[in-house]
Amino acid sequence: MVLKSKDLLGLKDLTAEEIEHILDTAKAMKYVITSNNKRTPHLQGKSIVTLFYENSTRTRLSFELASKYMSASSANINSSASSVAKGESLIDTGKTIDMMGTDVIIIRHPQSGAPHLLAKHVKASVINAGDGMNEHPTQALLDMFTIREKKGTLRGLKVAIIGDIYHSRVARSNIWGLTRMGAEVSLAGPATLLPPKMEMLGVKIYSTVHEALINADVIISLRMQLERQKKALFPSIREYSRFFGLDENRLRLAKKDVLIMHPGPINRGVELTSAVADHEHSVINEQVTNGVAVRMALLYLLTRRGINETAD
Repeated sequence: MVLKSKDLLGLKDLTAEEIEHILDTAKAMKYVITSNNKRTPHLQGKSIVTLFYENSTRTRLSFELASKYMSASSANINSSASSVAKGESLIDTGKTIDMMGTDVIIIRHPQSGAPHLLAKHVKASVINAGDGMNEHPTQALLDMFTIREKKGTLRGLKVAIIGDIYHSRVARSNIWGLTRMGAEVSLAGPATLLPPKMEMLGVKIYSTVHEALINADVIISLRMQLERQKKALFPSIREYSRFFGLDENRLRLAKKDVLIMHPGPINRGVELTSAVADHEHSVINEQVTNGVAVRMALLYLLTRRGINETAD
């Protein structure tokens, strides 16, 4: 099976079968990461470029390691140290990278839709590593991989996503992916941080964290994205933590074997306490490992298209 598109721009357009195939491939890739010899020839002769217009630690490094683990030639471009700083457009930058024989361009951009625009103008496969407040598909895929690894399935699970939903591209990708895979998704956060009409996406909206957490199988706590907020949308950080932060008392509302997740970086004492972040049911650190596996899987699948175009 091959992915239908040459690009991975979001989960909105992926089928359940494609998501399942990515997760299955990531399972095989995780064996490489956890082995003593972290090197395979899967991407030998392929070239990967990361083009980041926003800061990143986990996403960027995991893509770079994924490339190296599979023997690809990789390079990274920081917009502040490139011709972008001289006024070069995204399309011209993309065409320049494309003409150097690049197979995959991984882009993070503050504007929603930027990866989609780039993909239309290059032959290389484009992977969306986060675009504005739109989507962050690889984060959602690693979240789903982590949940499936621990729970055995995604279907029928109750997943509570808590926090700054409005500004979260992670939340949007998780909503698309989790609902497509049969999970029940609940959202909770300050009213000012809940986008209108979210119910149309097949999720449940709660005004309090307590309601959303009852019998939850999985909790995904989101970072408060102050850098994207143009005006104060809640009284204070202290007030937010008091009413929407995750602590051990609130954790008791969920199932005893609940998974605790966070896309990182964590603001300890804001979205969740240290006791919750370091809880025995926290898989936050495992999410990082799984992020490399998922990104290895995507790089492999997208660069196999030309070889297996006629595959089932």
